[in-house]
Amino acid sequence: MTKYGLVVPTYQPILDAGRTAPELVETAVEAERLGLDSVWVGDTLARAPIDALTILGAFAARTSRVTLGTASLLPALRDPILTANQLLSLDLLSGGRLTVAVGAGFAGRSEPEFAFTGVPWARRRARLDDIVALWRAAWRGETSFHGPVLDYGSLPVFPAPARPGGPPVWLAAHTPGALERAGRLYDGWLPYPPDPADYAAGLAGIRSTASRPVTPALFATVLVEDDADRGTALLEEYCRRNYGMPADFVQRIQMQVTGSAAEVASQLREYAGAEHVLLRVASTEPKVFDEQLPRLAEVAAELRAA
Repeated sequence: MTKYGLVVPTYQPILDAGRTAPELVETAVEAERLGLDSVWVGDTLARAPIDALTILGAFAARTSRVTLGTASLLPALRDPILTANQLLSLDLLSGGRLTVAVGAGFAGRSEPEFAFTGVPWARRRARLDDIVALWRAAWRGETSFHGPVLDYGSLPVFPAPARPGGPPVWLAAHTPGALERAGRLYDGWLPYPPDPADYAAGLAGIRSTASRPVTPALFATVLVEDDADRGTALLEEYCRRNYGMPADFVQRIQMQVTGSAAEVASQLREYAGAEHVLLRVASTEPKVFDEQLPRLAEVAAELRAA
């Protein structure tokens, strides 16, 4: 059965609009109460967010059922060994509820973040794959790691993870190379293509070459609004505030949809094969976000009823 989750906004715009960090924790609690299956947070240095792993720890303490996830983490910006320990700790604290979606950065936007932490932009995809392989080696109790980018003559001894092998790690990317790597190196795939046909083709490509089970997921930006004109205007406002670009440009890159709960569900249903759908509200205004949260639960109910 397909699962549906909420992306909790933790970036500067919603904090500037008056949302507090404790209120974001309450959002995760409310998402669980409404019956959603998961809560997710992003990771960036570009807009001074609340740290992803820190707030997931707070979510772990206040929830009992939902999956906790990153959508997506930028591992290159963090020390690999310390991050392996942090992720393992989160998984243990949550009773094995953690899923880690990771990315290598978005060209044209992420280069300054790499510069902030002194990490080379070159070979970023190989670095990402190496970091994930290092995490898994540490979680398996291996004593050293030697990869194309990272080399460790010794590794710390960590506790056994909540699940054998540690938390699942998904790849958030949709390039031809990413599709091959997702099926070979990762436990899941998290893209946001605007065209369902591209999603279907990507998933078919992964399944045709995969050497391991891969969970197909989808990242969707949505605004549930019965007034079509208002929904379109709010999406435009969101894209300009969040990306500094018009909606028609952003929507050529990522999946965005507005309409009634039934209309949003209908469009999401076109992404056949998605087993976990992450829903991001297209607003950084606390009042709008709070109004949208129960409506996202409506969308999930529509999809489950189909």
